[in-house]
Amino acid sequence: MAEHHTGPVETGAAMDYKEHEKTYNLFVSGAKVGSAIVAALLIAMAAGFFGHAGFLGGILIFIVLSIASIILLR
Repeated sequence: MAEHHTGPVETGAAMDYKEHEKTYNLFVSGAKVGSAIVAALLIAMAAGFFGHAGFLGGILIFIVLSIASIILLR
C-alpha cells in the first residue's frame, strides 16, 4: 500500500545549475557533431556508390567533409 505523508514535501538536494548547463551544452554540441558526421557519411556513400568517386574517393570525401563540418560547428 502507498504511504500517505502529512508533513512537508522534501525538495531534495540543491541543484547544481552550472553542471546542468555544462551537460546540456555538451549534449547539444555532440548532437550537432554527430549529425554532421552522419550527413558527411551519407554524402560520401552517395559519391562512392552512385558517382564516379569509388571507394577511396568516398573515404576521402568523408574525411574532408567531417573535418570541415567539425571546424565550422565550433
